[in-house]
Amino acid sequence: MQAQLIALDWGTSSLRAYKLGCAGVVLEQRSLAWGIMHLPDEPRDIAGVRCSNGFELAFDAACGDWLDAEPGLPVIACGMVGSAQGWSEAAYRTTPVDVASLGQALHQVRSLRGVDVHIVPGVIEQVGLPNVMRGEETQVLGVLQGLGADALIGLPGSHSKWVEVVEGRITHFDTFMTGEVFAVLSRHSILGRTQQPCEHFQAQAFDRGVQVALSNDGQRGVLSTLFSARTLGLTGELAPDQQPDYLSGLLIGHELAGLPDSAKHQPIILVGAAPLCARYQRALALFGFAHVSLAQEATERGLWQLAVAAGLTQPVSEA
Repeated sequence: MQAQLIALDWGTSSLRAYKLGCAGVVLEQRSLAWGIMHLPDEPRDIAGVRCSNGFELAFDAACGDWLDAEPGLPVIACGMVGSAQGWSEAAYRTTPVDVASLGQALHQVRSLRGVDVHIVPGVIEQVGLPNVMRGEETQVLGVLQGLGADALIGLPGSHSKWVEVVEGRITHFDTFMTGEVFAVLSRHSILGRTQQPCEHFQAQAFDRGVQVALSNDGQRGVLSTLFSARTLGLTGELAPDQQPDYLSGLLIGHELAGLPDSAKHQPIILVGAAPLCARYQRALALFGFAHVSLAQEATERGLWQLAVAAGLTQPVSEA
């Protein structure tokens, strides 16, 4: 199958490159450890020019040979590459947004190869406290392909996002710093002093953490219940290797407690790493959320949809 698009998912810690064919079929993919905060720094020649720019070097490593073989391939990128610390800043678009509005607002940066890289803008919500995302909007739009109903889309991670989708548009989203808080507490607080890592998931301890967040004790808030990750160990109710999963369940439980009650009656779709999504799916079941599914290849599908909306490639019927 002939390639039609190069799609880049370029975040803080990694760069994933996809060569896509008709209808967004993945023909080839690569993963590099060159996110925007960890760029290569060894100069080399690109297009006959000695280059030391980390973004150019990473871009060339990710897909330079693909462009050598097929110089006319369009390139689209999402994620932190479009942030103020990225290759070139793509201004936020304000909610509500959909595929068409984002696809028509791509930001271009010209590479040394003479190829335009089309960067997807992030999304900002400015009702109440401001909220932003970069990269997650593309995953959400990838999930929306073929979705016939409104939905709540969860993207677990260091900064988990919960995105409300109404009539194909991102209308509202919330951010929970669950993953980062877990890492900080485990490494840099007294809670980590008695923890021991465990190779196996401690399901009972995780469930207990979720249930504490659900209980009357949990209503006093996460700052009140956090100390139980230590005291349950001191009283012998949690073994050291159970404490990390208890803390994980407690934090995820408090995150889910912030979701609207109406979400229990609509589809919930999770996007992210399978082991982490499995934890969220388990916790959601304890909360009584019955309609939960997992999405695959959301980023690739989203980048393809945005490229079609921008006219960079053709939909199936015209290809």
